[in-house]
Amino acid sequence: MLRRKPTRLELKLDDIEEFESIRKDLESRKKQREDAEVAAAGDEAAAIALGTDHKSREQIINDRIGYKPQPKAGGRAAHFGTFEF
Repeated sequence: MLRRKPTRLELKLDDIEEFESIRKDLESRKKQREDAEVAAAGDEAAAIALGTDHKSREQIINDRIGYKPQPKAGGRAAHFGTFEF
């Protein structure tokens, strides 16, 4: 196997500035996300503590993930189609 001399990488001022701007942007996004999570958790805890909007754990999870279950149709017509007894 042939070996070659290591290449030299130079860090320029533009690279440092770009890195700092991206890092600050990511930190601000992380802080906003954490603030939103804390506010959402506080709202849920306040609603549960006050009992005004009492929901089951399953309903809270469904609301959080955006799942809206449809009620099942009941009665004989739903089970047997158009047949009547």
